[in-house]
Amino acid sequence: MNTVQSADGTTIAYDRSGQGEPLILVGGSFSERAHPTMTQLAEELSTSFTVFNYDRRGRGDSGDADVYAVEREVEDLAALIVEAGGSARVFGLSVGGALALKAAADGLSITQVALYDPPYVVDGNGPRPPAGFTEKLAELSASDRRGEAVEFFMVEGMGAPAEAVAGMKFAPFWAGLENLAHTLPYDTTILGADFALPAEQLAAVAVPTLVVHGGDADPWLQVSAKAVEEAVPGARRHALAGQGIAVDPAVLAPELKDFFAN
Repeated sequence: MNTVQSADGTTIAYDRSGQGEPLILVGGSFSERAHPTMTQLAEELSTSFTVFNYDRRGRGDSGDADVYAVEREVEDLAALIVEAGGSARVFGLSVGGALALKAAADGLSITQVALYDPPYVVDGNGPRPPAGFTEKLAELSASDRRGEAVEFFMVEGMGAPAEAVAGMKFAPFWAGLENLAHTLPYDTTILGADFALPAEQLAAVAVPTLVVHGGDADPWLQVSAKAVEEAVPGARRHALAGQGIAVDPAVLAPELKDFFAN
């Protein structure tokens, strides 16, 4: 494990692997650098790049601050870019892709951006969260009702069937989801109050961008990917056949290698 200090003094933990040009991986909701998807993706990509797989603030071995702001997460990414040598390629998974796009729009030294399943709600296609969604998530996790926070996020924020989520509570991975419940308001803050597409922000992204989505993903996620492609100047989009929200790193990695190598 390596660490770097963000601008506000928060310690950000990361793993570094491979050789080549630097590539930073940004996890999504319920994700930290030890998550199997992130570790497997880092392993696949490290054959071609120097991969920085990090814990976003509040997760894993990274620190946190008393008050959350999206700008602090952008500063975390900026610190990693400096650590990587001053510029880097960036891949973001789900809401991690939204964070990567914001960082690129803000002018960080990002040379290319790729993302998988950006979770914006476009033209009513998707689970529009209720009013006060972020505040309710923060309240639930702060009062140690972490299971309720996870359930509320999945059902009201991701559109998962309530019956399916109820069944997940008995799965071995549920405890890990609860451990990250306090970071869910961070992700919803990045996406905004209604998860709407930030068209003006995306129009400011001035680097080559690849939008990947699962060919079997929910229709609203496919609509979101198409909208991001149209909003980011010069972006291109690719559907991964047979893939859904839980993407197979072995299937995703070749697409990223091809994009980042050119």
